[in-house]
Amino acid sequence: MKSFIRSLLAAIGLTAMAGASAQAQVAELPAFDAALADTANWREAAPENLIEFQIATARGETRGRVLIEAAPFAAPGHVERFTSLAASGDLDGTMFHRVIEGFMAQGGDIEAIDRERAENWPNIPGEFIFTRIPNSEGDSVPAMQKLGLPQAATSGYILGFPVSTQAEAFASLSRDGSVQSWIPHCKGVVSTARTSDPNSASTQFFLMRDISPWLNREYTAWGRIVSGQDVVDSIEVGEPVRMPDVLVSARLVAEMPEAERPRVLVQRTDGPLFASFLEANAGASVCDLPPVPTIVSN
Repeated sequence: MKSFIRSLLAAIGLTAMAGASAQAQVAELPAFDAALADTANWREAAPENLIEFQIATARGETRGRVLIEAAPFAAPGHVERFTSLAASGDLDGTMFHRVIEGFMAQGGDIEAIDRERAENWPNIPGEFIFTRIPNSEGDSVPAMQKLGLPQAATSGYILGFPVSTQAEAFASLSRDGSVQSWIPHCKGVVSTARTSDPNSASTQFFLMRDISPWLNREYTAWGRIVSGQDVVDSIEVGEPVRMPDVLVSARLVAEMPEAERPRVLVQRTDGPLFASFLEANAGASVCDLPPVPTIVSN
């Protein structure tokens, strides 16, 4: 056991040294049609996992559109809840009632505007971590691309989502050969509000405006902003907000008329174009790196 720990610490140390200076990916994005044809380096987000928010100020002035991609592999119950909420229209008209500079923008309080509607959405269990078996990922948990040595890395990506994880060296110590992983609360991550009861999440969500690692494994992160982070950063601040911005509409893209659907391409983190970025940033914390590039049409 002692030799295992020594080996692990040595590997982690080497990885950290390799990534001591994180490098950003600097490449001009291709046109949508060119990226769509480049399937080795780009994937199209499934419309059933895309949510569109239209946000306005309290005076009715348009803030803009935010597009969120959900991550069923990380929190399937919460993805089911919020895609269902978006499809139902029950989030429409809710307010961003708690917005903190350098932290997050919280909304989705249906009960504040319609108690009867809120009763349709009972609490759901927390999903603070997910488990994966290294090198055996399938459809439910796709393969993870690591920032650093495979056995020692504690950051990386799954389908473009930031992921933190136990080092895979610990898999040999678990009964089923699995490790615990989670979506960390990086800027742009979408998570779920709750009370002190860990299983009290219902309809309230928050959009991260900065990095907040103390929320990790305590609140359920279930998606990331793929377009409109600037809109989120412009939401009126306050705790509570004196004149709160309004979520005018939340729509599941799969439920929209096809001609109106936004299409989102996400750079593949398992593609050849991204490989050099992973190598250059080996050992870096995923939240300290720029988000995985996306291209939006419509």
